[in-house]
Amino acid sequence: MIVISVVMTLRIPQARSIKNKRSVVRSLVQRLQQRFNVTAAEVEFQENQQLARVGFAVVSGSASTARQVAQQAFHFAESTLIGRAEIIDLFRDEQVVAR
Repeated sequence: MIVISVVMTLRIPQARSIKNKRSVVRSLVQRLQQRFNVTAAEVEFQENQQLARVGFAVVSGSASTARQVAQQAFHFAESTLIGRAEIIDLFRDEQVVAR
């Protein structure tokens, strides 16, 4: 089994309030979950108006499938955020879990 974790730090310059920021983040998280069946959440900077850290994880019995889903989810996030936020940092981790 393989677990791929992706954590993106976002800058949301148009957010003028926490409520504005949360609408961008919540939309991204929900769309990632629905479209790719990944676990996703805002994991840091909840009280910062223009920064967010969003992570998602893919778990699969197949390394190639997990990598493909993680790559597709990341590209989807990039395209979804155009004009709304920019990804300013990215962390990706891959772990093989013994059965």
